[in-house]
Parts: sequence; structure tokens; C-alpha cells
Amino acid sequence: MSERTQDPEQAPEATREPGADDRRGVVVVGAGMAGVQTAVALREQGFTGPVTLIGAEPHQPYDRPPLSKAVLLGTAEGSAFDVDFEALGITLRLGCEALGVRPGEHVLDTSAGPVPYDSLVLATGAEPMRLPGAEGVPGVHLLRTLDDAERLRPVLARQHDIVVVGAGWIGAEFATAAREAGCAVTVVEAADRPLAGALPAEVAEPMARWYAEAGAVLRTRARVARVEPGDGPEEPHHVVLDDGSRLPAVAVVVGIGARPATAWLAGSGIALGAHGEVLADDRLRGSVPDVYAVGDCASFPSGRYGERLLVHHWDNALQGPRTVAADILGAATGEVPEAYDPVPYFWSEQFGRFVQYAGHHTAADTTVWRGDPAGPAWTVCWLRGDRLVALLVVGRPRDLAQGRKLIQAGTVMDPRLLADPAKPLKAATA
Repeated sequence: MSERTQDPEQAPEATREPGADDRRGVVVVGAGMAGVQTAVALREQGFTGPVTLIGAEPHQPYDRPPLSKAVLLGTAEGSAFDVDFEALGITLRLGCEALGVRPGEHVLDTSAGPVPYDSLVLATGAEPMRLPGAEGVPGVHLLRTLDDAERLRPVLARQHDIVVVGAGWIGAEFATAAREAGCAVTVVEAADRPLAGALPAEVAEPMARWYAEAGAVLRTRARVARVEPGDGPEEPHHVVLDDGSRLPAVAVVVGIGARPATAWLAGSGIALGAHGEVLADDRLRGSVPDVYAVGDCASFPSGRYGERLLVHHWDNALQGPRTVAADILGAATGEVPEAYDPVPYFWSEQFGRFVQYAGHHTAADTTVWRGDPAGPAWTVCWLRGDRLVALLVVGRPRDLAQGRKLIQAGTVMDPRLLADPAKPLKAATA
């Protein structure tokens, strides 16, 4: 898995003791949640050397989840982090694109010139996958950045007909916002169900019904052949499916997945995985000295689940920076932080429902339902042997809070008691 052991006493000469006057300091690439939290965690844990936060976008660093909700619907102008970077002594370099890394020289190459570092933290996140053949077509949108949300906001305000390509988490959230704004929405999905890459068929099946209940059309097993542009800015495009169907839409929103934003690391010697992610170890260190990776752009080995995890969710970007900061400070003191092995967690708001997920279910051998999936509130639990490894919760937040702790503790469960929705999860132990 490309894990390695890095002895602080054998670190290269470019690494200096934190706080030394001649420090190059810590350079963090990426000004999203993972990058901002890394910079903040360094200060919170007592790092006194220079900290530089580099972001490709010109905007003040902001949180992404509100983009598909409040910002998109116009109920909020932005989602800037409530962080006083100046007071924390964090240098912001915005509108600055990372171009490459020279690990042997401890230099980051950027569009504004080379930036030397003692420790480099890669927090560049993920970038949305584009619809082949639709690049540059006016009216075809992604939803990843503040600028994306600003471009889509007037589309929703005018209640245009919209086609959403992809019924994953982002597609469902955008369809939810578009229906709330009064738009006619058709969602096309190449798989046979929504969330096909994330959830088993029996779990996704009740969620498919939510689209019709919300007044959205869901078309599965539908692949986009091409997008034909309209004759004018207000004229509808046509999304042409592989069966010849033509769907009119003033706007097409693409949500077909994301990949780690790491193409710029080519030739650096930093090891990447099959999905292009940085292969980090259990302290989120990369394969070369003094380089770390955190958030959507990195995978890490999970002892709890016995496999390497690539987690594209907000909570991972919030938790990982604490481990990175602890390891950077520990390089001088010899203190080794605990291995990074969280219980993954995320949430999604769609079609009037609050969906939460904790854990990792792919290696489970038993599925237990709590409640009726046709109803407003239910839970799915996954067990491996007699231990809870994951759960998905719809409208039962107490199940999530208790289940996450049970997963963390590796508690032995009683499946019979677990199946009783009237019994608290914490009381369903063996």
C-alpha cells in the first residue's frame, strides 16, 4: 500500500525545527476545508513558524456544502470560513495555481513562482468529472465552486427546465434545490438506480421513489450521447440519449462524480493510487519526505476496515488536518500521533429528507433494517460478523449518533434487537 516509516532524526537537512527564524515553514496547497483546517490546526497545536495557504481561486476561502443549498437558492451570498487568518499569522496566497513539486529541493512550483517549504501539505481536493463531448457548450454546468453556484443561481431563479446528468449525491442535492425553486427537472442516470456507486440496490431502491414524490423525473439506464446547443441563450439545448430520446433543457447540470485534483503532481515522484489520489500512510504522509496529503485528494490505510479508503466527504477534510498538524509538530519532539483511522461520516439533504451515513459497508456480511423504508424514517445497519461496521440513517439522527460510537468502539451487536426500531441502538448490544 506504499506505506513508509519516516524517522524524524533522519529527515533531510531542509527540515528545520519548528519556530526557527530561518524556517521556510509549512505550505498548504488548497484553500478548501482540508487546507484551511490544516493551517488552523497547526496554530491551535502550537506551531509558531510560517504558515502559507495557497488557493487557486481568487475568493476568500469558503465552505462547499452550502453551494448546493443556500448559495444556489440565493438565501446566502457566500460561505466564507469564519477564520481570522491575519490574527493567526496565516499568509494567504489566492488566485495562485500549483503547477508541480520538486521534493528533493523542497520547492512548490506555482503560477506566481517557486515557493520553498519545510513541510508541504497537499489539500487540493477533487475536481468534477466532465461530460465527454460537452466541454465548452454554453449552458452545460458543473457545481463545485462558488463561481459555478453563482452561474446557476439565475437559472433556478428563472425556473428554467433543467436536465441533471447523474443521480449521485450532488445530482440529488441539485435536483432538490431546483425543484424547490420551481424548475422542471429531469435526472438521467446511466446505472439502473440512483447512488449505484455508493449503495446496494435494495437500499437505493426506496430512495429512487423520492424523485417522483418531489415532482422530478428520474430516468435510469440512460446514457447521454451528446448535448446539442440551442440557437440562442434562452433557447433550449437538447440532451440526446443513447436510445435517441431528446430532452429539452435551458441548462444541463453534470454530476457524474469527481476525481482527486492531482494531475499537477505528475513527475514529482509522489506516489498516486489507481484513482489518482495521493497514497498517504496512517499519519497522512506521502511517499516522499515532508509531504502530507489530506482530504479528498488522498487515500489512507484503515486498520478498522482492513483496506485503503478514499473518502470524498466534508468530515474527512475536517478530521485529517489534526493528524497532519500533530505529525508536523512531532517531527521536532519525537512524539508520534495516533494513526488516522476515523469512522467515515457524511450527510446529504435531498427531497425533504436528511440522510446520514457512518462507516464503510463493502465488507459487511449482514444487513439489518430498522423501520419501514417506505416511511419517513428508517435505518439500514451493516454488520461484519457480530459487529456494526456501517449504517445509513434517514430521519433518525439518534441512530446515527449512537451507531457511530458503536462502530468506533467495535461493540458486539445482537441483530434481533438491532432490527427493532423502537429499541435504541445502544441497547441492541449482545
